[in-house]
Amino acid sequence: MIRNITPLMSLIFGILILMNPKLLSVLVAIYLIVTGLIGLGVLKLG
Repeated sequence: MIRNITPLMSLIFGILILMNPKLLSVLVAIYLIVTGLIGLGVLKLG
């Protein structure tokens, strides 16, 4: 299982933003929600 997904998410979201800048706000919101849930211990990945 993936232990630390945040660097992978950052890389994927960065590439997607370069390809389509309109996605910036949506991807940033998803990233912040997921990292917040991981930080609170609500979302456990492995």
